[in-house]
Amino acid sequence: MKILLLLILSLVACLKLDAEPNIAVERATIQVGIDKGDFRGNDNRVLQAAVDYVGRLGGGTVSIGPGTFEMRNSLILHDGVRVVGVPGKTILKSCDAFQSPMASSGGINEYAVHLSDPKGFRIGDGVMVQDEKSMYGFYVTQATITGKLAGNRLALSRPLYHDYDPSRKARVTSGFPVVGLWGVNQVELEGLTIDGNGDKMEYLTGCRGGGIYLFECEDVTIRNCTVRNYNGDGISFQTTKRVLIEDCVCEGNFGVGLHPGCGAFEAVVRRNKCVGNKGDGLFLCWRVQGGLFENNDFSNNKRHGISIGMKDSDNVFRNNAITSNEKNGIWFRNQPELNGAHRNLFEKNLILDNDRCIVFEGQHIDLVFRKNTIGYSKPREDATAFEAAKNQKGLQSEGNEFRNVKTP
Repeated sequence: MKILLLLILSLVACLKLDAEPNIAVERATIQVGIDKGDFRGNDNRVLQAAVDYVGRLGGGTVSIGPGTFEMRNSLILHDGVRVVGVPGKTILKSCDAFQSPMASSGGINEYAVHLSDPKGFRIGDGVMVQDEKSMYGFYVTQATITGKLAGNRLALSRPLYHDYDPSRKARVTSGFPVVGLWGVNQVELEGLTIDGNGDKMEYLTGCRGGGIYLFECEDVTIRNCTVRNYNGDGISFQTTKRVLIEDCVCEGNFGVGLHPGCGAFEAVVRRNKCVGNKGDGLFLCWRVQGGLFENNDFSNNKRHGISIGMKDSDNVFRNNAITSNEKNGIWFRNQPELNGAHRNLFEKNLILDNDRCIVFEGQHIDLVFRKNTIGYSKPREDATAFEAAKNQKGLQSEGNEFRNVKTP
């Protein structure tokens, strides 16, 4: 019995030790620079070496000095790593793209591709594999070249996600998120400028990439970063929990500015500027729920200010400027009631001078518009604040200011 009692007391002591909250741990801080620092160089390899080193130590900070770093692949982050740049001066720029047609078809789950001309590609490059049938959504394969094989074949870090055929112009092209987070937690990005070199890169779908891209991540903070001129979406976060994006700029990208989707839960998006993009300012894809979007600027985009649709429910949009977009200020996409965007609150937003104000397609239930400014600076003939709103169940309009539009 005495031995048993001692064992129990020892176990209790261990449990108490493990339960001690917030034990302070000093983590590594590594400096990276082009000409000075712990790691020196001017491309993605030196940045990756520093991040890998800190990641193997269990986390810490990688501080990147000023300069332009050529990216031939993503900077891939690890749990517990914080990457900090000099705002406006630490620039991660995509390389010019290389491309080759596929010489033979590639099948799902293969780890290699057969090219007509592999010249220009290097081991370690980030590439995307697609054809005319499979070039959007999750049908694109995005991977790293891990080796060169006989007969103009390249080995890949990931299996092909689809079948690609030369009859459909199957091809391999340089393409990657400039900063990529796959399955990581407790990560911070701050003060980075992403130059997507969009004129020299082929479009990469936001489901597989973005200037900054997250997939299956939790507790990530992106602060004071700029993404511009990316041939795709500025910041895309897919299948995530508790992502915080604040004080960032997404401008002049070839896709949308911000793209949460495929189950993005409890995101906080505040004080960001998404302007001048060829897509939407903010595109909520599938199952974006429980999010807070406040004090953002979604203006002067080529499509909608905000696009919202399938099961994008229980979100709050407050104090945003949604102005001068070439299509709708807010567009509710065409979904049946089962898949609608329900119980969203829009409060104190400026929805002004878009081509149309707020447009509903499909069935979206219990939407609340409260104390918004909706309309146009100058009179417009037959302008309407809400279009097709009569089919919406539980639509509430409370204390809104309407300018030069027909009111509901």
